[in-house]
Amino acid sequence: MKFLFPWTSERKTEVRHPPTSAVVTIQDHSTRRVSLRELVEEKCPSLHAPFHPAWWLPNGHLQTLYCVLGDFSQRDKIVYKRTMLRLKDGGTLGLDFTPVDDTNLRPDAPIVVVLHGLTGGSYESYVRAILSPVCLPPSEGGLGYRAVVVNFRGCAGVPITSPQFYSAGHTDDFRQAIFYISTLFPDAPLLGIGFSLGANVLTRYVAEEGQHCRLRSACVLGCPWNLAANNKWLDSTYIGNIYSKGMGQNLVNLLKSHLNSLSQTPEHDVSKAAMTAVALNKPTIGEFDNTFTKVGGGSSPPWPFASGADYYEYASSHKVLGDVRIPLLSINAADDPVVQEVPMDAKGNEWIIMALTSHGGHLGWFEPDDDWGQVRRWIRRPVLEWFHATAEVLQRETPQHLDIREVDGYLTEVGRENLGCRVLDDKEQIIRGTEGQAGILAGL
Repeated sequence: MKFLFPWTSERKTEVRHPPTSAVVTIQDHSTRRVSLRELVEEKCPSLHAPFHPAWWLPNGHLQTLYCVLGDFSQRDKIVYKRTMLRLKDGGTLGLDFTPVDDTNLRPDAPIVVVLHGLTGGSYESYVRAILSPVCLPPSEGGLGYRAVVVNFRGCAGVPITSPQFYSAGHTDDFRQAIFYISTLFPDAPLLGIGFSLGANVLTRYVAEEGQHCRLRSACVLGCPWNLAANNKWLDSTYIGNIYSKGMGQNLVNLLKSHLNSLSQTPEHDVSKAAMTAVALNKPTIGEFDNTFTKVGGGSSPPWPFASGADYYEYASSHKVLGDVRIPLLSINAADDPVVQEVPMDAKGNEWIIMALTSHGGHLGWFEPDDDWGQVRRWIRRPVLEWFHATAEVLQRETPQHLDIREVDGYLTEVGRENLGCRVLDDKEQIIRGTEGQAGILAGL
């Protein structure tokens, strides 16, 4: 573990490779066998370059606050086409695909699959900052890929249709979304990216899948890793408590918007916990999790948990890093006021590269733009280089996927017949990417 100090003045980005790096096959000018470290050093030069924050956003607090309060409505405009998935347990996910008109893209064009942060969705500025250049045609300087944002239950206008929410430790919803995406585009490489809470979910999913993982690679940004340690840090300082209450109130406000749905099952434990949670007054995120997430954050088993602490023990992603079997790039910032502990050793896993910028805050990484007084996100450069390297240069060994089949109208995986999804309806819904959710602070 590495404990971080937000007053550091260095600009250098620390990139930590394992003692032994996985050996992979790449195809560029010729077919070669190289280490994953060599691939990253050769194809991801921005990762090893220092990040210089905008002069008026010199520390993690200002970077984070700008991520929350900045006006990004005129930047990285994206339009999505939403597909609603009904899950076997009655829950609903919203999958936002872009570009809407993809007729000029080849069927095997890589697809970036996104998991958003705590109470976010496809509208988040940090999501759009990555997907805008990802989906831009190569003739305009982009990668020319498809992308899809998996909006958690209850987020970004997705309804709650069963007595269950989402959390940092529940991976089955993402797993079922992958069933659908990989069936819809069977020849396309899937590249995962997660932000904050979504990064924790993505890391756990990749680790749980091991060699059966359907993703070609993964990238996690601002991952909270050790949930208990980072929550303790937030509770131990005045400014940390402000962040914690901001996130806790965001969760309360999101839950309040779904009370009508949850009230349909008043005797269910999740509904009861929701009624208790919405009565909390400016709770910390720990208080919210100890009231609601321990009960409603996932399916049984292992939910419900006896306490928020037990939920943190289960859901933390730092413990499962040893099980990752695909290339995974992690980037955190040393002055992140929300995440103060990062497992830079990654348990020595040969498939993982850990990077730590000196500045950037929580999902910020704002640097000066070419237009005077404007900023852009530095993070898009190393992330796009990583996507290109792992989708088009890296040659994946024969994957060991389990078969997906349709049973009773649901797509399910052999051995996981308790899970499954189906398209809710064929009605096309267009989503404007800059339109957030009422009552919810963006950027968290």
